[in-house]
Amino acid sequence: MVAYIFGAVTSVVSGYIGMYIATRANVRVAYEALINKDDEEAKYVSAFNVAFKGGCVMGFCLVALALFILTALIIAFTSIYILLILGFLAPNDNETYTKMFEFLAGYGLGGSTVALFCRVGGGIYTKAADVGSDLVGKVN
Repeated sequence: MVAYIFGAVTSVVSGYIGMYIATRANVRVAYEALINKDDEEAKYVSAFNVAFKGGCVMGFCLVALALFILTALIIAFTSIYILLILGFLAPNDNETYTKMFEFLAGYGLGGSTVALFCRVGGGIYTKAADVGSDLVGKVN
C-alpha cells in the first residue's frame, strides 16, 4: 500500500511538472516562431529547438523523480525488512529479496493507475472541447 501511494504521488507530481514545463515551452515556441517572420528556416529551427528542450526537461524530471523515489523506497523497505523481520540480519537469499520486491511492485502500479485516469480524463476533456467547438461552428 505504501509503495502504491508513493507511485501515485510520483505520477501526479511528474504530471504537474510536465504540464507546467509544457505550457511554458509552448509560449516560448510561439515567441520564437513570431520573431523570425522573414526567415522560414530560422523560424522552424529555433521553434523546434525550444520545443525539443522543453520536452527533454520534462522527460528528465520524470525519470529523475521516479528513480529517486524508487531508490528511497528500496532503501526504506530493506531497512524495515532487516530491522523488523530478520532481527538485524541482512537479507542474503533470493526468496527474501523476491518477497521484498513484490512489495515494491505496487510503486509501478500506483503510477500506472494515476496515468490511466489522467489519460481517460484528458480524453473526456478533449471530447467535450470537440463537442463545444462543433456547437459553436453550427451556431455561426
